[in-house]
Amino acid sequence: MRINSAFASLIDARLTGLVHDSVAGDPAERARHERFLISRLATGAVLMAMLPPYLLWRGVPTLVEAAVASCLVLPVVAALLLARTGNLTLAHGLSSAALTGLVVCLASLTGGPTSAAAIWLVMIPVEALLAGSHRAAVVAAVFAALGALAVAVIEPAPGVGVFAWSAALAMPVFAITAICHVLALSVEHVRREGRWSDRLNAASLRDALLLDAIDDLVTWHDRNGSVLQASPAARSLAGTVPDALEGRGLFNRVHVSDRPAFLTALSDAAGQAQPVTVQFRLHAAGEAGEAGRVIWAEMRAHRVPGAMRPAAGEAAVVAVTRDVSEHRRRAEELDQARAAAERADEVKSRFLATVSHELRTPLNAIIGFSEMLEAESTLALGPERRREYAGIIHSSGQHLLEVVNGLLDMSRIQSGNFDYAPEPFDLGGLARGVCDLMQIRADQGGVRLRREVAADLPEVTADARACRQMLINLLSNAVKFTPRGGEVVLSVRRVFDRVEMAVVDTGIGIAEADLPRLGDPFFQAGLGAGAAYGRPHEGTGLGLSVVRGLVGLHHGELAVESSPACGTRVVVTLPLDCRGGRGVPGAPVPIRTGALVRSVVDEMPPTLRLTG
Repeated sequence: MRINSAFASLIDARLTGLVHDSVAGDPAERARHERFLISRLATGAVLMAMLPPYLLWRGVPTLVEAAVASCLVLPVVAALLLARTGNLTLAHGLSSAALTGLVVCLASLTGGPTSAAAIWLVMIPVEALLAGSHRAAVVAAVFAALGALAVAVIEPAPGVGVFAWSAALAMPVFAITAICHVLALSVEHVRREGRWSDRLNAASLRDALLLDAIDDLVTWHDRNGSVLQASPAARSLAGTVPDALEGRGLFNRVHVSDRPAFLTALSDAAGQAQPVTVQFRLHAAGEAGEAGRVIWAEMRAHRVPGAMRPAAGEAAVVAVTRDVSEHRRRAEELDQARAAAERADEVKSRFLATVSHELRTPLNAIIGFSEMLEAESTLALGPERRREYAGIIHSSGQHLLEVVNGLLDMSRIQSGNFDYAPEPFDLGGLARGVCDLMQIRADQGGVRLRREVAADLPEVTADARACRQMLINLLSNAVKFTPRGGEVVLSVRRVFDRVEMAVVDTGIGIAEADLPRLGDPFFQAGLGAGAAYGRPHEGTGLGLSVVRGLVGLHHGELAVESSPACGTRVVVTLPLDCRGGRGVPGAPVPIRTGALVRSVVDEMPPTLRLTG
């Protein structure tokens, strides 16, 4: 057994060396070459084994016998030609010519036109067709036809030796051998086709298992973009059966805005060798009882090899589509995080510039005037000048304290460390106290400060210190940005189950372009982004930011209406009972903004002045 196995391995190795390199990558063509080489070389081996005994028995061969021997040698030449050139059609043509010559010689020895050997002429194109190709079969048919003409016109040669058979014996012998040869070829052909069918079925099964195992949707498209076939992943990706995506099923599920890009990608992929990638939104069906959803899908389309001009109904493009919704969500989160980091960096830069500017001015005043008071020359200063210098130092220190307090309040609000303690208190009394406190600053600026506190205002349950801080910041901003001779009105009243605190001024107002940025830390209306020097009014720009954060802690609302030269109206609305839950730390409450239509507050009655 081992000897037979070694001998078979040796034959396989020899055949591998004889097969031409041009068919090394095509298993089917290589198998045809190997069968041709085996059959023709076997014929040559049999001839070489039988020729010496025949010559010893017959002696000098006749011309016809020499021709028969030559015809038996030509298949070996055809095998060598195939191994040299790799041209199977040429090799089959030479072999068919040899077989045709052999049949003609046998027919001349066994009766000429009446010889039964002519039956073998039919086998020549049949063998070429089963073992070769269509072109080889055509060439073999031509040689067989020429052989039939030769058999019809040649004179029968005198029968010698084994060829001196009667017609009754020659006919069944040649017929049976021809039938057996055709049967052998047919059995080999069926066996070969069975092997290829088994391999094809196995490959199809592997492909089906692979398509079932992957989550990506694989689709085959024709030249118009219609789906010819879809993989089972259609259920997981699109929420439907694969048959529902065929034709225009997949196209109809693509978002309307993304359909041009979808078709363009398929068209580009069909016309070029490089794959094309496109992302689009896809309407996917939901589970039973659930609504559908829109996902982001990425399709990578490839041209089918050899499909430059596919016929109708043939696949031109194969596409692999996957769900990239999570990837896009993470990319958007990264973009948002990057934008937030950039904004934080901008806020930090603006914070450093603003704080350094706000701190430098009062510190320079404090240091300068304290040095003047400390110097020996101060002995000549009178009491009035000393009081003036001390007042400047005091006001500068107060300004520094306000800046630091504003920064600390903003930091505590954003970090969630603000001491929020709601309790019942008299909001009307608190509002009047704040107005009394701000009256001095209003008088210094030549601004009229008026209060309108409803007499029937109920107790409010909120953080009194936070409400006081909100009113101080709002009134401070109003007085600061109102020119001399202007007016600031504070109104506190009840509106259903809420309390409304409104501050209206006749100041410079806010441009429409600056309204969306109100409440941003360190932002002061009328300045460009990031501006910190040359501010027309002192301050860090944290006043409204602190108010915004405190309103958010109380679950309140903040609205701002303003127009240049028409003044500003800021309304804070709080629940009567703010113990319903603390707001999210650091989450700013949205600010509703709009344009202020009326500019003179005295033209409207108090009840309409703040609501119109």
